[in-house]
Amino acid sequence: MRQHIAIIGAGMAGVTCARTLVQAGHTVTLFEKSGGLGGRMATRDSAFGSFDHGAQYFTARDPRFVMALETSPRLVKRWSANTVQVIDEAGQISTPSAPTSEAHWVGVPGMSSLVTGWAEDIKGPSQIELHTRVTLIEPDALKPGAWQLRTEGPDDARHVYSGFNAVLLAIPSPQAQSLLQTSKLAESWLPLLDGVDMAPCWTLMLAFPQAMQPDLSTLGPQWSAARSKHHRIAWLARESSKPGRSPIERWTVQASADWSQEHLQDDPVRVQAKLLKAFGEVTGIHAEPALVDSQRWLYAKTRQTLGQSHLFNAELGLGLCGDWCQGYRVENAFVSGLELALAVV
Repeated sequence: MRQHIAIIGAGMAGVTCARTLVQAGHTVTLFEKSGGLGGRMATRDSAFGSFDHGAQYFTARDPRFVMALETSPRLVKRWSANTVQVIDEAGQISTPSAPTSEAHWVGVPGMSSLVTGWAEDIKGPSQIELHTRVTLIEPDALKPGAWQLRTEGPDDARHVYSGFNAVLLAIPSPQAQSLLQTSKLAESWLPLLDGVDMAPCWTLMLAFPQAMQPDLSTLGPQWSAARSKHHRIAWLARESSKPGRSPIERWTVQASADWSQEHLQDDPVRVQAKLLKAFGEVTGIHAEPALVDSQRWLYAKTRQTLGQSHLFNAELGLGLCGDWCQGYRVENAFVSGLELALAVV
């Protein structure tokens, strides 16, 4: 029997879940509070080229994820970055990365391309509602046994969507917990969500148009990605080294979880200045960037997982999925969304 299912959150988990349900013959309405798809598989455009300011790359270990990627060759490319190193506070290589044959993949032309490409399979009568934040899940006022959602949109627009056989939450665990509490639903799940720990991350984006690939002799290190022991920085990547990107020299810098937590409420300009100073210490690049931008991710990396791929109560018609269920990788989000959809089917 065809069901009408609401999915809240249009990142990798939400879109994977929606796409799977549509392929199984169900109708889906996908709700996303922002103006775009992808969640932390995000791409920000600028006058100098794009930045993958969320997930930097992804691996593919689960055969189902490998198979899905093989069906979308135009949306992904292998990133053959210089071997990732661990560098210390002074920018010196302290621990060379162990050789690995595991491929690192990126979306093309940006990280968000994979999710937005897959979302093209969500066609009428299914639909995607952007700029739509779900504020309450409640029993349908006109259809016994069904759900309705109260939402908010731009300019404080309010709307009620009704007639759902199931509601699936594909959002970070603190947001899912808050929505369930507000809706007074699935109280038995709340202690499980209490145990999930998601760390924040400040991300810095820099552009240096005076330096162009492939000639890197005048600016910065010869590596293109590195994990860092600097107390402010956990990861750095040269965006222009990724396939399908603009050759203008651009860097994405991700702060450490502890530093991000400590400076969570800081003014973005202050955060940018501190991370820019640390970037210079690690890379030796002290040139003035033509562009400085930042993004604060409140829920970036899972430190304590749920410990299972999803939650689903068939009797209630409620489910939860997300990378935080079993990790923080893009692949974890895919598997979580897929397995929740299969549980619904």
